[in-house]
Amino acid sequence: MDETATPDHHAQPKLNLGLPEPALRDLDLDLDGDTLREECGVFGIFGHSEAAAITALGLHALQHRGQEAAGIVSYDGARFHSERRLGLVGDTFSRGEVIDRLPGGTAVGHVRYSTTGATILRNVQPLFAELATGGFAVGHNGNLTNGLLLRRELIRGGAMMQSTTDTEVILHLVAQSKRSQFVDRFIEALRALEGAYSLVCLTNKKLIGARDPLGIRPLVLGELDGCPILTSETCALDIIGARYIRDIDPGEIIVFDESGAQSHKPFPPKPPRPCIFEYIYFARPDSIVGGRSVYEVRKAFGAQLARESHVDVDVVVPVPDSGVPAAVGYAQHSGVPFELGIIRNHYVGRTFIQPTQSIREYGVRMKHNANRAAIEGKRIILIDDSLVRGTTSKKIVRMMRDGGAREVHFRLASPPILYPDYYGIDLPDRGGLLAATHSLEEMREIIGADSLAFLSVDGMYRAMGFAGRDPANPKFADHCFTGAYPTHLTDQTQIEPQPRQLSLLAEAS
Repeated sequence: MDETATPDHHAQPKLNLGLPEPALRDLDLDLDGDTLREECGVFGIFGHSEAAAITALGLHALQHRGQEAAGIVSYDGARFHSERRLGLVGDTFSRGEVIDRLPGGTAVGHVRYSTTGATILRNVQPLFAELATGGFAVGHNGNLTNGLLLRRELIRGGAMMQSTTDTEVILHLVAQSKRSQFVDRFIEALRALEGAYSLVCLTNKKLIGARDPLGIRPLVLGELDGCPILTSETCALDIIGARYIRDIDPGEIIVFDESGAQSHKPFPPKPPRPCIFEYIYFARPDSIVGGRSVYEVRKAFGAQLARESHVDVDVVVPVPDSGVPAAVGYAQHSGVPFELGIIRNHYVGRTFIQPTQSIREYGVRMKHNANRAAIEGKRIILIDDSLVRGTTSKKIVRMMRDGGAREVHFRLASPPILYPDYYGIDLPDRGGLLAATHSLEEMREIIGADSLAFLSVDGMYRAMGFAGRDPANPKFADHCFTGAYPTHLTDQTQIEPQPRQLSLLAEAS
């Protein structure tokens, strides 16, 4: 996915046409206006001689969760070492000299897409601080819904913040705790948090993982050469040949040190509410999330979509890449042939070109182009994972018509997005969400399709193996569709004006 960050000298060189940077930002948003912005990814390993190199490989597998920046902190038994960079993992941590500057048998890493805090080097995680108990590094996937309030309270109490990300409040809360044992200090800090978090943390003796009490964000445990690994997705275990052991439970804190592993569950148990968007969009298709194959779930979404809203067409065409599994499921259930009617260019760098307004209309073709041989003269049904603003969908429908398609129908393998997210997904406020401000017919007219339909909320749950959505006990964090937020939204209700997570999409609306 494209971000608006300006890379440092470690990133790939860009073609400089002497055009203003805002034009580039506008194009990035224009191309990705219908996409969800990724969260972040975390990785940690304890007791391995090649800890930093393995962490870099794990982060590479998690690159889809954040492309703005990456960082690794290691510990060699005497000192902590930190390397943080703007840009992609492959551009910044593939060099031997960078890994050589990260010695030690324990490391934690992070890939970032900012949901709070600007894209500047001081916000790149893992964040590190020297506490009274020794060094402490933390990488965070998620978003705290009371992070702004905690930040203000900490600053009033004399804390000096070095970043603008909500993750830093965790460092200060741990530092201010009066408990004698580090784990107790850490638990006390987590008790103050609201929202979503999966954490990997490093001290001079321990690797620590933690997951919020509702399990909104994922965290899994693996093992390589007898060394424990904590990471966001199982695909990061696959890339290094590690063995999956289990998911970290919601509300669990797991600690690894020289004596072994200790599990703590200090929070009252609650019905889990993992984020449904992990299955719809965020997780890699080859990952296993909550015991389910993401690829198979997305196929099931597509099959359910075909049950609910099929129309007589000649071919099923996915919007690449995130729409492919659902399109496969749709085609298999409906019996309509699957065709790659859109070819995606995977080699468009985030800073490839800075276009003038006169060529902006051609921007979508930098990433997608019609495969005329597959669609010309045919009635096609486009399958995508979700719809946010509608800008890219409109361009893709037009591209299909220009490519010779006789009819263009559009189907979304998730329900209409009606509400913003506050747990790590960068979505616009309601005014920037097409489905929140327009009827189905109005949306169809805006994107120019012959018909438009979304997967129903109950259909989404049926595809997950349930009879439907139980309003009294929803199994997932589905608030973007239903408005049923699983936690308090303290920053939204107690702080005015509303300085919620930075939303690139909202800025461009």
